[in-house]
Amino acid sequence: MNIWLKRSLVILAGAAGGYAYYYFIGCVSGTCPITSNPYISTAYGALIGGLVGWTSSPNKQKEVSS
Repeated sequence: MNIWLKRSLVILAGAAGGYAYYYFIGCVSGTCPITSNPYISTAYGALIGGLVGWTSSPNKQKEVSS
């Protein structure tokens, strides 16, 4: 599978997780800057998903020194 497709899927999963956090746990009073707005919590989740997807790159072959 293409690495960019995997990273995109992780970003989408993060965005879904961010929205789910807003929907199920969110801040009722509106004083919480991230969880009181669905757009911000979705973007924050996508950012976290992007960071996780970027750091989990495929294993690179180690150079063998002769």
